[in-house]
Amino acid sequence: MQRSLLCYPDKDKEIRRGMIPPKQRHTKVHPSVRTKEKKSSCDLCGKTFPSSSRLKTHQRVHSGERPHGCDQCGGSFATASALKTHRRRHTGEKPYGCDQCGKTFRALSTATIHRLVHTGQKPHGCDQCGKSFMTSNRLKTHRRIHTGEKPFMCDQCGKDFTRASYLKIHQRVHTGERPYGCGRCAAAFSTSHGLKIHERSHTGEKPYACEQCGACFTTPTALKGHKRRHSGEKLYSCSQCGKAFTALGHLINHRRLHNGEKPYACDRCAKSFVTSTQLQTHRRSHTGERPYACDQCGKGFSRSGDLKSHRRIHSGDRPYGCDQCGAAFSRSDVLRTHKRVHTGEKPYACDHCAASFTRADHLKVHRRDHTGEKPYGCDRCAKAFASSKQLRVHQKRSHDPKTDR
Repeated sequence: MQRSLLCYPDKDKEIRRGMIPPKQRHTKVHPSVRTKEKKSSCDLCGKTFPSSSRLKTHQRVHSGERPHGCDQCGGSFATASALKTHRRRHTGEKPYGCDQCGKTFRALSTATIHRLVHTGQKPHGCDQCGKSFMTSNRLKTHRRIHTGEKPFMCDQCGKDFTRASYLKIHQRVHTGERPYGCGRCAAAFSTSHGLKIHERSHTGEKPYACEQCGACFTTPTALKGHKRRHSGEKLYSCSQCGKAFTALGHLINHRRLHNGEKPYACDRCAKSFVTSTQLQTHRRSHTGERPYACDQCGKGFSRSGDLKSHRRIHSGDRPYGCDQCGAAFSRSDVLRTHKRVHTGEKPYACDHCAASFTRADHLKVHRRDHTGEKPYGCDRCAKAFASSKQLRVHQKRSHDPKTDR
């Protein structure tokens, strides 16, 4: 049996996918051809193709051959069409538009997938769990959850991943590459998602709200962890001391207190830290960077938490209240120290004498009584003191003319 085929221009692939109305199609009819087409199969993976040219293109997946090079950035591609799409990154051209929201795309395939967002259509279903996806590639990746397959392995540490993109991001742990830089401060990130979350520290955007208390968060993960505070759920417990945590990351960091591990080292001094966030904050002591500025007085801070606490000076907000005496504080750590007045706890003990203190900084000043260290010198006389408070008292009593003598 024979049939006639419509010939569409090769450049207008969208016609074949039904993306252009019939009136705009090129409708020249070719002579009848046989319906039984000889299929070509790949001898490496067994996949079949309707033509030898399609097979040849596919084989580049195995060989790594990329004969089509970009003359602007040096990038190379397996097909001419992929190169054509890539060049639009340089030109900014986005010829494929969504007729529902107006969003434009460089590639037709991306526009086609985007349209499914509006229709809600997910045509690719998993035969094991029933979950459905917008693209066959996403379904293919999802199936690896069931099979346990992780075909993408790191050649430096052996860790394997379900997706090539996950491997690419992981490899930046070894290279230190952080290609996504913040336009407002010197912070840089290994993923665009990390940058997006960081930018919220500047904008103040917190799109994820707790329906129980109204607290807002920058990420859904942070909100999920916060909700466990209401439920009391602590899924992650330490096998050494039994302490439990609401988030896995908190447990991982806690374990380092037991094993002494500090994997994040400063390249400017000998200090090392338990978390990458601590290292990033520490580096600002070398650079002098203070990316978090108060919008009321302009004072800058190296940590977003310090800025948040500082803002309470302007607002007068003191959210941390003592349940024994009613005293309220702007910071949770100040409340924690205050509670020791009621409990009598003095966890900071001197190793030279029997004295103990409620605060670490008080112990530090006390130790100077043993060492004789007096780092705070008066700029008006030759006297020096063990603490800044002692210096201030001295200057007021001895050098301030308004002070009664």
